[in-house]
Amino acid sequence: MLKEAKLLRIWVKAPILHNAELLIIGECTKIVNPSIIKEMGKNKVVLTYCPEGENPLAYGKIASIIRASKPKSITVLTIDGSPHCLLVHAAVNEAIFEVGEPIKQEHYVLVNGKELIKISPDTIRVARYLHLVKKLIDKYPQILNELEKLSLEYLYAKKQGEQINEQSSNCKGKKKHKNGS
Repeated sequence: MLKEAKLLRIWVKAPILHNAELLIIGECTKIVNPSIIKEMGKNKVVLTYCPEGENPLAYGKIASIIRASKPKSITVLTIDGSPHCLLVHAAVNEAIFEVGEPIKQEHYVLVNGKELIKISPDTIRVARYLHLVKKLIDKYPQILNELEKLSLEYLYAKKQGEQINEQSSNCKGKKKHKNGS
């Protein structure tokens, strides 16, 4: 049986947290893939959290848990592509930085709700700096082909951009025509 609680509602000194292995999951992950939670949650305390529905600044709570309960490790599991879930990973990195004590951490994302991918804490750090992400896209523009397979928002933006470019071209053509060019 999984030990589960809401991250923002659990007492930072709760006995189940002392020297425990923690699994912090995005709240929606339980619905999307409950079997992976059951598997990854074995012998861990599962803490659920949703930055969209709860306070997005959870790093203070996580830092307090680290200080007060000295967990052995923190594993994070969220849905890839969710802007809210990215905050869960960033909050753990920030909490560990704030506390200033080394703690074993692992980060995972579920791609399309099924494929489990381990990501590094540095991946999360880079994601916070959009100018670095821009440099990566400039250097590896083919990554946008992968994004196209995953992001409905990207497909919409791409389609809108094509329509806007088409409209701009039509407007320029009309202006030239009106001026007699």
